[in-house]
Amino acid sequence: METNISVHQKDFELFLEEETIAKRIRLMAIQLNVAYEGKKPSFIGVLNGSFLFMADLMKEIDLACETEFIKIASYHGTSSTGAVKDVLGMPQNLKGRDLIIIEDIIDSGLTMKYILSKIYEQEPASVAVCTLLFKPEALKEEIKELSYVGFEIPNEFVVGYGLDYDGLGRNLNHIYRAV
Repeated sequence: METNISVHQKDFELFLEEETIAKRIRLMAIQLNVAYEGKKPSFIGVLNGSFLFMADLMKEIDLACETEFIKIASYHGTSSTGAVKDVLGMPQNLKGRDLIIIEDIIDSGLTMKYILSKIYEQEPASVAVCTLLFKPEALKEEIKELSYVGFEIPNEFVVGYGLDYDGLGRNLNHIYRAV
């Protein structure tokens, strides 16, 4: 297995192996299956980064549930500016529903705060946030809904398993960190 890779002329080293990620996702799914037993939650994936995580998570969910995706239009840059323009594809049927927002990574928390503000406008019954990666050191906005975290990681740049660097690297099976 390749432990060091290059994406867009930037070097990365292996950080989380595919098998480690898969084991953690199975544990998260067990937690969700227990917490939402007897309910019909709606899982809302935040594109583009969450697509692999959400696909693997949903394979382990044994509940009657719905899945939807939203996309955030934000200003681009090398770091999270938190400048969000809009939420695209926001479902309009969320009133009284149990919602689980699926994210690939939460760093500053600003984008998630924006998403939550839009979701709460529709008066859901409950809202939980489930993220594969969480950078507590980078957090600028507390997210009380953050209930399910795969891995807490240092404030380092990561790529792979849905996470990209300038649009590249989402298809990598493992997660790598910049060196």
